[in-house]
Amino acid sequence: MQAQLNAPIQIQGLSKSFSGQSVLKNLDWQIAPGSIVGLLGRNGAGKSTLIECLLGLRDLDAGSSSLYGEATGQLSAATKARIAYVPQRSDVFEWLTARQLLAYFQQLYPRWNEGKVQSLMQAWDLPYDKVINKLSVGQKQRLSIIRALAHEPELLILDEPVSSLDPAGRRDFLRELIDRVIDKQTTIVFSTHILSDLERVAMDVAFLHEGRIVHQQALDDMMDNTVRITATPAVLQQLQAVKILRQPAQADGKLLAQFSAEQLQHLQARPDVRVDKLSLEDLFIEMTR
Repeated sequence: MQAQLNAPIQIQGLSKSFSGQSVLKNLDWQIAPGSIVGLLGRNGAGKSTLIECLLGLRDLDAGSSSLYGEATGQLSAATKARIAYVPQRSDVFEWLTARQLLAYFQQLYPRWNEGKVQSLMQAWDLPYDKVINKLSVGQKQRLSIIRALAHEPELLILDEPVSSLDPAGRRDFLRELIDRVIDKQTTIVFSTHILSDLERVAMDVAFLHEGRIVHQQALDDMMDNTVRITATPAVLQQLQAVKILRQPAQADGKLLAQFSAEQLQHLQARPDVRVDKLSLEDLFIEMTR
């Protein structure tokens, strides 16, 4: 993987273990500017650990992690001001009111957009003067999102940010993400298990499995070109021998592979090959089995 000097995210050889159990294993990952990348992995795959290592919230056992060319453990104040993070569980100061919380963070960020704060507080029907610990779980999560968006971050990292939101809240939030990429070219990493939400917003998907990013690709390309092939071992070997496919994953008697439109048309005409198109849920299961 060729490094880019000012790539929003650049990870090389990252490893992390807990109590002798390896979670991330020599992981490489790079994110292009201005993209929405959906991070997918099964429960316990290490998505939150990867995000925390990326942000410098956990020490690395090996490898390196940088944001905009700076090591994540030594970020300058200017680079920190370019980044926002929404954790899986709300981390707002619950003894304050929303007004007090937002006023506190406003002092820390020179690019604070008070108009955006007021617009979202009104659109999401959040009270300014109610103590935060009296808010519902979903309201707290909305407040965390507003706090993260308020300082116009260039990189937004989201760890299951909509798990506490109702469908209407998720819809509004996802629309806000799309608008940010269109208007601001914000780079977004979005870890979620709600695949239907990911299909609405993600430009790329990255699969975390067995401690590594095993595959990353534009979502539309992956959905259009990836199929499951079922055939005898001899036929599968023949297909591999002529190198007409790429193999993100393989299982007994089946092959998950990508083809051009011409190759796919040829395969579908063969009586000894079964070709199945896959949903994102199917792809998720296949890529993380």
